[in-house]
Amino acid sequence: MPDATGLELIAQELRDRDADGVIDAVFFREKAALLVTPASVQATLEHLRGKGYGFMASVHGLDYFPEEPRLGVHYELLDMSTVDRITVKVRVPIDDPHVPSVTPEWPTADHQEREIYDMFGVIFDGHPDLRRILMPEDYEGFPQRRDFPLGGEPVFFTHNEPRLPRYTQ
Repeated sequence: MPDATGLELIAQELRDRDADGVIDAVFFREKAALLVTPASVQATLEHLRGKGYGFMASVHGLDYFPEEPRLGVHYELLDMSTVDRITVKVRVPIDDPHVPSVTPEWPTADHQEREIYDMFGVIFDGHPDLRRILMPEDYEGFPQRRDFPLGGEPVFFTHNEPRLPRYTQ
């Protein structure tokens, strides 16, 4: 894993290419993370691939409610030769949740981006097949958002029963 100095050097290389691309570089509890703008996520991931981080271990979504920008996407990259890990983070507001898709360059992100879209509502621009993957197509809402109502949903096939059926043995 890059140490704090190595992380800052990577961040500076990225800033030299795009001055506004890297928002922050954080090294906390032996974990390196770069917070980047949505527009620079593809270039950042490609730069890290050139540095040896060629395996995308995961892509996952987060809801930072009540903070803004509220929604986040984290990309976990791994350097297989040194077993180093680095995280690239992107934050987007809930009223404009657009992030460029990295699926063309990183095919493993395909279903993970679809899951983030389905559960959090982040729209991945340029994704080849962005549609729900876990919830029904006509489902309204995003179940992993922190403001999603708790307590369940009515079950559609028993709403007209006067009482629950009794089972006897």
